[in-house]
Amino acid sequence: MAIIYALANQKGGVGKTTTTINLGAYLAKLGQRVLLVDIDPQANATSSVGIDKHTVKNGSYEALLDMDNGAPNILTNPKLKISILPSSPSLAGAEVELVDELARETRLKRALESISGRYDYILIDCPPSLGLLTLNGLVAAANGVLIPVQCEYLALEGLGQLTQTIERVRNVLSPDLQVRGVILTMFDSRTNLANDVVAEVQRFFPNQVFSAIIPRSVRLAEAPSYGLPISVYDPKSTGAEAYEALANELLAQDNQTS
Repeated sequence: MAIIYALANQKGGVGKTTTTINLGAYLAKLGQRVLLVDIDPQANATSSVGIDKHTVKNGSYEALLDMDNGAPNILTNPKLKISILPSSPSLAGAEVELVDELARETRLKRALESISGRYDYILIDCPPSLGLLTLNGLVAAANGVLIPVQCEYLALEGLGQLTQTIERVRNVLSPDLQVRGVILTMFDSRTNLANDVVAEVQRFFPNQVFSAIIPRSVRLAEAPSYGLPISVYDPKSTGAEAYEALANELLAQDNQTS
């Protein structure tokens, strides 16, 4: 069965989708079968691998809302060697539509159960909120939550709320849910503030912060507009090296615990 991680942080602009795409791409380069699951109505992960969100049929919206739909429609990019359950604008109404549905928090988990055996890793890109979509991502995350945190002022704002939400999900819906690790993003070595934030995050999450730190990078920001991960767009950039190191670190840790 696949190792399933949700990437979550209710703050926007922390590099969550960038991390989902590039971590997945490097895990694929390391020989892993990778599925990305986009449950963000903005569909940035979908666009970042070159898929027009307006052309998506039978994606994550249908997987969440139509329990009789069968296997979700997985799209595969053979060049990148990664697959994706794409998002679409329809997903914007899903939170309202799910409110009156039975077992609404477990819809994504049930949808992934039928396909998880095909993959080594499933990475769920959650929206920047703590609503029903993110809740579905957390419940489906059998192996924990990866939290991207930017190395900037107010980086820890809201992390307490996120950890409380994870605790509530663990107590009520998913007893094994845990914070798998924290990924530091947008690090600028030229500032003292960035180093201070790193120290604060390490204090807040002792022994849970990955050694690989993702730098602030123009090339990382450019890559999604070309529908490519950094591993293809500019594999020699500092951002590419950092995500490659993160993928190696995560894979090595998972191999040790398996």
